[in-house]
Amino acid sequence: MVNKKGFTLIELLIVIAVLAILTAAVVVVLNPAQLLAQARDSQRMSDLDTLKSSIGLYLTDVASPSLGPTTLNCYIDVTGVTACGGRHTTVTQYGTGTTSRAINATGWVPVNFTSISAGSPISALPLDPTNSGIYYYSYVPDLTAITFEIDAKLESNKYAGASNKEGNDGGSSTTLYEVGTDPGLDL
Repeated sequence: MVNKKGFTLIELLIVIAVLAILTAAVVVVLNPAQLLAQARDSQRMSDLDTLKSSIGLYLTDVASPSLGPTTLNCYIDVTGVTACGGRHTTVTQYGTGTTSRAINATGWVPVNFTSISAGSPISALPLDPTNSGIYYYSYVPDLTAITFEIDAKLESNKYAGASNKEGNDGGSSTTLYEVGTDPGLDL
C-alpha cells in the first residue's frame, strides 16, 4: 500500500474557490474607490479647518488685516473655472503653479500670513486633493465686515451623502462644504 501525502486536486479547487469568494466579499464591502473618496474628503475638511484657523489667527494678530484686494471676489486654487461653486461670477486665480500656494498674499488665498508676529502657522496654502473639474477650494472675503468663507465640494457617499456634511455645516449651500467667519456662510 502506497501512502501519499498532500492535497487532492478537488481539495485545492475548493480552497481556491473559498478564497475567491472571500476576496470578492471584501472588495464589495470595503469599496476601494469610496475609501479613496473618503480620504480625499477628510483631507478637504482638514485643509479648510486649517485655513480657517490660520486666517483667524491672522485677523487677531495683525493690526490692519487685509483679506483680499476687492470685496466679494472669489479666489480659487485651480485654473479654468469661471464661477466659484456657481455662486460667484467674479473669479480670480492668484498665482500659477507653485506660486498659487504662496503664503505672502500672492497665493490663491490673498492673505499675508508672513505678517503674523509668531510666523505663519502654515508653510504653504493647501490645494484640493483632486484640484480639477468641480473639485477645488474657493475663498471669498467680505472686506467691509472683515469676514470670509472657504468652500469645497465633497465627493464620497459617507460625507456628501449619508452624513450630509455639506448640508449640515451651517452654510447657505447644501452642495458645498463651507467654513468661515461670515454669519450664515452666505458669501
